[in-house]
Amino acid sequence: MDARPIGVFDSGVGGLTVMRSLIDLLPGESFVYFGDTARTPYGPKPAGDVVKFTIEIAELLSARDVKVMVDACNTSTAVALDTLVERCEIPVIGVIEPGIRAARRATRSGRVGVVGTVGTIDSGAYERIAADIAPELELVSAACPGFVEFVEAGDTDSHQVHVLATRLLAPLITADVDTLVLGCTHYPLLARTIGDVMGPHVVLVSSADETAFAVRDLLDAEQRAPVGHVPTHDFLTSGSTDRFAELGARFLGPEVASVQGWQW
Repeated sequence: MDARPIGVFDSGVGGLTVMRSLIDLLPGESFVYFGDTARTPYGPKPAGDVVKFTIEIAELLSARDVKVMVDACNTSTAVALDTLVERCEIPVIGVIEPGIRAARRATRSGRVGVVGTVGTIDSGAYERIAADIAPELELVSAACPGFVEFVEAGDTDSHQVHVLATRLLAPLITADVDTLVLGCTHYPLLARTIGDVMGPHVVLVSSADETAFAVRDLLDAEQRAPVGHVPTHDFLTSGSTDRFAELGARFLGPEVASVQGWQW
């Protein structure tokens, strides 16, 4: 059996929503999480830069001898996952396909909204994947610039966030979607505000749980951590370790006992 850790990365703290699901579903596994907070947000950046950042992070995690890699950043998944899969010798899982599968199960009308960063929405990745695995869905997408910055600042429920959400989500309300995919792993941390704006009849879908299920299904008996293995969880960030530790304790929990700094 394989006691090596699972690698998880995101542009910042948003991927901790995926980490929470992974730790809960796979309590015997060890994890290494990297949050690229010095270069967040990825959404407004050119696709070439995001691909470059993603490859750099993958090399960092590979040096930590991870056995599976989870790209917990929707923008990175949208523009860099194919490149990552080609370059890596270990399995790589993104967060977009699991989100579409969850939306297909949740919707009643087939009208599904998708919110994400500018980079994710402009890439058309959700539309392409939906066309392959759930062509019956009618997707309505909206970019939400500013959401990531609020989360990274620790602000998830202020009046300013609510005003921004009301403006950005208006097209989805007009489109009468009954399900909304939170197409950025930062956005579940804004679920209360987003839910207030969209109304109780709209189901909010996060890819976190579905991504964890995909990792669980990928790990066969030989890849699972051995019985009795004491898991460890390591956290690295390219930004402020103190700030990451503060937000990590708030958004993930006590597992964020210490944070290591990393400079590119």
